[in-house]
Amino acid sequence: MRIAFLVNSIEGEETFYATTSLALAALARGHEIVYLTPGDFVLTPDGRLIVHALSLGTAKPRKAETFIAALRGDATRREVLDITDIQILFLRNDPSEDAATRPWATQAGIIFGRLAAERGAIVVNDPDGLAAAQNKLYLQGFPEVVRPTTLITKHMEEVRSFLDAHPEGVILKPLQGSGGKNVFKVGSSHETNLNQIFEAVSEMGYVIAQEYLPAATEGDVRLFLMNGRPLKRGDTYAAVRRVPAEGELRSNMHVNGRPAAAVVTPAMLAVAEEMRPKLMRDGMFLVGLDVVGDKLVEVNVFTPGALPEIAELTSIDFSEDIVAELERKVEIRRANDGVLSNRELATL
Repeated sequence: MRIAFLVNSIEGEETFYATTSLALAALARGHEIVYLTPGDFVLTPDGRLIVHALSLGTAKPRKAETFIAALRGDATRREVLDITDIQILFLRNDPSEDAATRPWATQAGIIFGRLAAERGAIVVNDPDGLAAAQNKLYLQGFPEVVRPTTLITKHMEEVRSFLDAHPEGVILKPLQGSGGKNVFKVGSSHETNLNQIFEAVSEMGYVIAQEYLPAATEGDVRLFLMNGRPLKRGDTYAAVRRVPAEGELRSNMHVNGRPAAAVVTPAMLAVAEEMRPKLMRDGMFLVGLDVVGDKLVEVNVFTPGALPEIAELTSIDFSEDIVAELERKVEIRRANDGVLSNRELATL
């Protein structure tokens, strides 16, 4: 089986990325892997979809450090492949990273992912589902019971009114964004720097104002779902508690959030169950939920991370389970010979 991973850039890949863990698991299970970036697709005049793929050649690294070194090294080679030579196209690029500097790249995975699915590759997550999830507005499509009270606006006066209605405070963040960038907690509508905060958050578009959840001081839990259900092996869930650094609001790892063992509660599982129907309907194969108490604060469908941290905490490499599930989907596709749509296969 050949798996192609679409990423934002080769030089941007890191040892601690979940994509690296998935690629290593695929290699360990005997599969071939290639990397693609948004500019590597070609639709030919005769309707074929080909890709300029980066291959490791004969290298079979087993460690993240040697893998990334090989990926950036001189031994890699470019191969021109027909999409029919790729069984799995795994869309792992984050459109928000390209929004400011390469806006054309934000849609590449979705546009060419659709074409790849039409030509027989299994594309995860389903590109039509991802098209509806390109910003945090996607969260508003899930049952109200799992969501914090939320306002989405470009008007400061509405933010002030929302703040007055939530005396425990409000989180302000951009509608289009990821990684905890420009996320602020505001205590009241009378804060002296509220105008500056609003300007920073609204620079790229709409602003989300979300009720502050006091339990967030203890961090959130990143819980992975696969095929719409919590990913687990035995009694162990693919989950990690992300603890904010002292004095820090955000629990994201790249802003010094600390991974800790997670206790997956019945309330968290209830949140996942409420979300399952829509995630399956949208063809979301692999999803990371960020849960605080019994509320969902983020749903990550493009590049959910933390698999390496979970492996370190639990001694279970869930990347192996994910790749094994992709193997099963390829067999299902072969057995059904085009009967099932890509969206159905993605969560079957």
